[in-house]
Amino acid sequence: MCSACKALKGEWGRPSYCWRCVVFTSPRRYSQDYRILCSCTCLTKTWEEVELLVGPSFSIECMLALAFNDFSFKYAGSTRFALKDVSFKVSTGEFILLTGPSGCGKSTICRAALGLIPQSYPGDYEGEIRIFGLDPKSTPISLIAQKAGLVFQDPDNQLFTLSVERDIAFGPENLGLPKFEIVQRVDWALHVVEITHLRNKAPFELSGGQKQRVAIASILAMRPSLLILDEPTSFLDPLSAYKFLNFISLLRHKLKISILMIEHRLDYLAPLVDRVILMSEGQILLDGSPIEVFSSPVLERIGISPPIHIAIFERLSDLGYYNGVPPLDIPYAIELLKSLVVKNV
Repeated sequence: MCSACKALKGEWGRPSYCWRCVVFTSPRRYSQDYRILCSCTCLTKTWEEVELLVGPSFSIECMLALAFNDFSFKYAGSTRFALKDVSFKVSTGEFILLTGPSGCGKSTICRAALGLIPQSYPGDYEGEIRIFGLDPKSTPISLIAQKAGLVFQDPDNQLFTLSVERDIAFGPENLGLPKFEIVQRVDWALHVVEITHLRNKAPFELSGGQKQRVAIASILAMRPSLLILDEPTSFLDPLSAYKFLNFISLLRHKLKISILMIEHRLDYLAPLVDRVILMSEGQILLDGSPIEVFSSPVLERIGISPPIHIAIFERLSDLGYYNGVPPLDIPYAIELLKSLVVKNV
């Protein structure tokens, strides 16, 4: 590993590996174009060479998982912008919740981050996006897929083989990895998402929660550093959704990956995320901590209900029964509410 990658490894806080170095330590065949687009400093001798390939801001950008800078987009044939002047950043290891009314542009952000816009969805493109220092506008989607993975709203759209094991192996196989490494990645992904016992099951035999775990395992087998989830609990009952979202939080800490989640179950996510981004009509209205966003009157103005437990404590505060910051965690909120009832009876 070169000194530059060692430095990046330290800055990223990844104790186990630098993704760029992992890609190139095993004996494989890659074209020169692939290497340049991957921007791995292990393939260069000096920082000057890195700057020639990816620009002088490489080291700063790569500390960010994702960055939108004054980004606007209008789909071909549309008369209005789906996104307008959108700017936000996702740091490495950060868990971000992206929420807002239907049609506000959340899915468009996912497509743009992964390079599907404009490569698969043409239109008017303004501003810039960087994903681990790469420009998704010009980087092949196959390369972006090794940096970021998307989990769909409906896992059935991602599962199409006759066994869980084959579904998870599909991505690494398409990277052209040697068989022994594909087996290692499948075993690792099954273990990480705790579905080893489902290895030989057919996807159609699984529950909704199990299917979502298989979908995540198939993405993790690609070893991404950013996980994007688009309404992953839409087909889950409340208890399954609660368990699934807590599992995602544990996964984030275990693997030290960044997560951008589009979700409407705000009650469950309030204590889990680092930041909340609120959108409406293609623009970002709020970007702040969970308590800042969920306590804002802007939510109700655009038709979004705040988490019920936060709304309850906001009301109790208005009535003079509670003096403090509303709790984010539901179990703690219940216990606190019980104590307030006993105190005021």
